[in-house]
Amino acid sequence: MIASNDDRSGNRDFVGARVIDPATGLDAIRTVVVRRGIVAALLEGAPASADADCERIDCAGMVLCPGFIDPHVHFREPGDNQKETIATGLAAAAAGGFTAVAVMPNTRPPIDSPEELSRLLQGAAALGGPHCYAIGAISVGREGQKIAPLRGMATAGAVAFSDDGAATRSLKTLYNAARYAADLRQPFLSHCEDATFSDAVMHDGTVSDKLGLPGTPAVAEAAIAARDILVAQATGKAWHLCHVSAAQTVEVLRWARASNINVTAEVTPHHLQLTEELLDGFEGRNRVNPPLRSAADAATVRKAVAQGVITIFASDHAPHTNSDKDTPLAHACAGFTGLEVAVGATFHALADLSLVTMVANFSTNPAALLGVRGGTLAPGSPADMTGLYLQRPWKVEPDRFRSRGRVTPFAGMTFAVKPALTVVSGHVIMREGVNAPRGPLLQKSVPR
Repeated sequence: MIASNDDRSGNRDFVGARVIDPATGLDAIRTVVVRRGIVAALLEGAPASADADCERIDCAGMVLCPGFIDPHVHFREPGDNQKETIATGLAAAAAGGFTAVAVMPNTRPPIDSPEELSRLLQGAAALGGPHCYAIGAISVGREGQKIAPLRGMATAGAVAFSDDGAATRSLKTLYNAARYAADLRQPFLSHCEDATFSDAVMHDGTVSDKLGLPGTPAVAEAAIAARDILVAQATGKAWHLCHVSAAQTVEVLRWARASNINVTAEVTPHHLQLTEELLDGFEGRNRVNPPLRSAADAATVRKAVAQGVITIFASDHAPHTNSDKDTPLAHACAGFTGLEVAVGATFHALADLSLVTMVANFSTNPAALLGVRGGTLAPGSPADMTGLYLQRPWKVEPDRFRSRGRVTPFAGMTFAVKPALTVVSGHVIMREGVNAPRGPLLQKSVPR
């Protein structure tokens, strides 16, 4: 069933699901009792008596988890609304099983001031869908020269800071920004890519040699990762590496963790399993930054997840129009749509990983990274939940995406794990693949 427009004050009983909560160690059949948008209780059976002001949601056969949080998305608004808007991006998040997302600042203009950040948050709040958090730029204009008003953006609601889309160019600026913001809770997030390889269109490897195209080597990522981790060590600033793709970067990360430096890292579904071979034939649709690398790199990244070196999953949702991608490889925009395939594709890549670890990397750990509520279903927590079917094969059909971006390297693939339910503050905003948003603008974000 789909939730009606009657919100019932967020009072619902989610009955019969296998509830997994890594934060409390729970893995059992439970009824999640939600009152006014808060988890009120976890019962071993159904409530003894029906409440007239409470809707009963049958979740038999489903795994119910703390709401999944994507800490790395690009919604393109303002500046490139033809690629994505906040409304279409949040609709895609709901369809993909995400109860919250964090938006990167590389918009036009960039999110580099309290005013721009507040404008984004206010616009998202009016939509009534998944929670939308904002990541502020480290430097003004993301140009790497002048430190952005980090404290003002923190007060306005920033959950992290990053110049994502590129590495912060100046080591001096980055170091001084980290010292200035060392006492702030918000971590710095690094896009690890050496700017001197800006002409590269793919990984520097056997396929780039074959095609005669410039590539970016793994060391271009690992070197920036090492630089930024050393800044974290020197300043004590909490740090996070975005979209790790290279085996060398994993080794840098291992050293940092062994040295007790406060650094975490994320991986995307495409870097877990796809390789440079997908660009053979000059396929511009598969261009992304960091690039798809070798099979050995992908295997090392998967191992790093299994060993707990990488502890967070992110989609790096970066939608473009078809015309942006249907061009020769050297001219294609980098990135592709990710929110609606991320859960299925990540489970597919890590089929042997424990369910508890998968849920923690999608929920508990991103919540801790961003310092936001969620990541648990313990009583008193916000009733943000993601429901999954573990064996409900489905085919990736981009034409059915809620996102305006319809390009994904996973098109046509079949995945076993399917998001079945998205619940935000007790409100069902997606059930069985159909969005049932509670906000006026998100209601317009339906499949075209």
